[in-house]
Amino acid sequence: MIKNLTALFLLFGLLTVNAQQPGEDELGAWYMYFGTNKVSKRLSVHTEAQFRLYETTSNFNQLLLRTGLNYHISPEAIATAGYGYIDTDNTFYDGDFDINLIEHRIFEQFILKNKVWELLFEHRYRLEQRFLDLDGVKDTQHRARYRIQMTLPLTDTFFLNFYDELFINLQDDLFGQNRLYGAVGVNITENSNIQIGYLRNQFSNAVYDRLQFAVFYNPDLSSLFKKKKP
Repeated sequence: MIKNLTALFLLFGLLTVNAQQPGEDELGAWYMYFGTNKVSKRLSVHTEAQFRLYETTSNFNQLLLRTGLNYHISPEAIATAGYGYIDTDNTFYDGDFDINLIEHRIFEQFILKNKVWELLFEHRYRLEQRFLDLDGVKDTQHRARYRIQMTLPLTDTFFLNFYDELFINLQDDLFGQNRLYGAVGVNITENSNIQIGYLRNQFSNAVYDRLQFAVFYNPDLSSLFKKKKP
């Protein structure tokens, strides 16, 4: 009974970041992989893995694994439904009570793309249903997200990428967080690139600075799924 009450208290306390949370002054890092692989004319599969640290090379914060099925309505519009698994350690320092928050997440999103001069814009609208579990104490929360992203090609090889993303809670406090991002990207091949950037992750009472290292690999696999003619 005492264990369950303690876990329940921590579940709701850890979901809200506050200014006294340790680690706010540290420069952390997110190491990420993203893939979008077309399997037919209209369908593609999204894969994603993120390993997040409180510090640049140590002190585990979060593991995020996400996948989804994309339906390409047109080259400028994509609808997606998917699932994510998130394992979060909310404690910057190791302690006697060290239980990770496990989240199973279902999401639906819609992406619109457009071009203004040389600037490539992407608007992403996402809804999330979050199933949270802290040592057997469970909660369900809902969230909406909107991200506007702008990409500026510099040459055929180099580009700049910027985005701002707002998180809105659909229960309790309305404001969840805001992520402001800027990066330099390098096109490795026609369907792959790397990005190195900076993320300012703002909560209601705390701000975290994070380096980001991302690999994008988007080969077209649709030819593997075509039926061979007899």
